[in-house]
Amino acid sequence: MNYFPVMLDVDYKKVVIVGGGHVARQKLQALLPTKAQITIISPTITDEIASYLEQGKAVWKKKYFEPSDLDDASLVFAVTDQESVNDAVEQATQHWQLLSRADAKGRVDFINPAVVRRGDLTLTVSTSGAHPGLTRKLKEDLASQFDDTFTDYIEFLKKARREIIQSVQDKNRKRDAIAALLDSELEMWAREKKWDQCDAYVQKILSGVQPI
Repeated sequence: MNYFPVMLDVDYKKVVIVGGGHVARQKLQALLPTKAQITIISPTITDEIASYLEQGKAVWKKKYFEPSDLDDASLVFAVTDQESVNDAVEQATQHWQLLSRADAKGRVDFINPAVVRRGDLTLTVSTSGAHPGLTRKLKEDLASQFDDTFTDYIEFLKKARREIIQSVQDKNRKRDAIAALLDSELEMWAREKKWDQCDAYVQKILSGVQPI
């Protein structure tokens, strides 16, 4: 299967997870950084899912699946350990709704890659189901390479780029100034939280002085 990689904005969209076990918990956790309206359909749930419900992260309908549960849903996850239930979810899913079956025995419109988040930086990796173990290993490698210091670094880059766009009118100079933000020394200062040096670097860029 040749999947088309895409990042979806699911904020305020209805997402239905049919199932209440380990895989359902994984899907719920993957959705938590978004503002999706998450509904879980299952007669039982794990303690971990219950803890998220107590925090208001999702809505639980303690029941067996019915086709009407998918009304207005944008994304649908069929993640039960019963093929007959997953089949029923697939049959009830409309053509415009995106479905993911954990058992991969029927319609699978999308799969979830492994994700590493560092603020606005999102890194994903997938082997398209060929070897989940390798996917996990590559995720760990990325998490190590791009550690938590990248959160502040990316935030700094975002603000500095915005300041350059607002302050520099000449297109060529603006292009060069934005490119200069990717200097490796600036990255090191930002990751070490040496903000005075970072700010001085940006001010040199804004004044037209080539940073050294």
